[in-house]
Amino acid sequence: MSVSKRQDIKAQRLQKKRKQRMTAMIVTGSVILVIVLLIGLPSVIDRYRPAGEFVTVTPVSYPTADGRTVGNPDALVVVEVFEDFQCSACKNYTQTTEVELLSSDLITNGQVYYIVRNFPFEDNYSAIKSSDQAANASMCASGQNRYWDYHAMLYANQDASNATAFSDRRLIAFAEALGLDMSQFRSCFNGNDFETEILDDLARAQAYGITGTPSVFVNGKQITPGFVPSYEELVSEIEAVLPITQ
Repeated sequence: MSVSKRQDIKAQRLQKKRKQRMTAMIVTGSVILVIVLLIGLPSVIDRYRPAGEFVTVTPVSYPTADGRTVGNPDALVVVEVFEDFQCSACKNYTQTTEVELLSSDLITNGQVYYIVRNFPFEDNYSAIKSSDQAANASMCASGQNRYWDYHAMLYANQDASNATAFSDRRLIAFAEALGLDMSQFRSCFNGNDFETEILDDLARAQAYGITGTPSVFVNGKQITPGFVPSYEELVSEIEAVLPITQ
């Protein structure tokens, strides 16, 4: 075989290898693009889905409310509640036990400091991060000292059978319905401004060994673990800490 012939065969083989590498690169790139679209598409659809109808709430003013807390920061008793806004048991707790406590003399007399913390664990079982985004939105409302109204709005519109109940568009619509400063809210919501605080809540929940919601603690002690505490059960734990007065 002549030198020229061998060079032609070598060149053909080299060209074939280049085509194979190019084909492999195109296929790999296409696969990556499809994966990226599959991951990102639900959030894009979620953001632009119409808000639809939802329940509005009547704002309630707690004189000692500060962000997501109510009561005296120097109180002898600190009640911490870890919640997920998609948790039906949390809704039950919030609309019964919590409402009674926040309206009680224990709060107005400065004996109890009440804190709601985020534990959006239900997103572990869903591709749509509604719990995370609801927590994000509630914290943005807290930045305008409207946490408790937004908190009530979320639970009023909770729907376990509807994966889009807390779509981004609806979360924004809730804020609009409450009359929040929407420029500030959108900036906070889109920027996830309270991510550090939410991560801190998750770290605290992990330190406590929490596995579900609602989880209620009185001065660091969990009460009725695995069950939703009644108002009477919560008050009993609180009064056990308070000094006895004559």
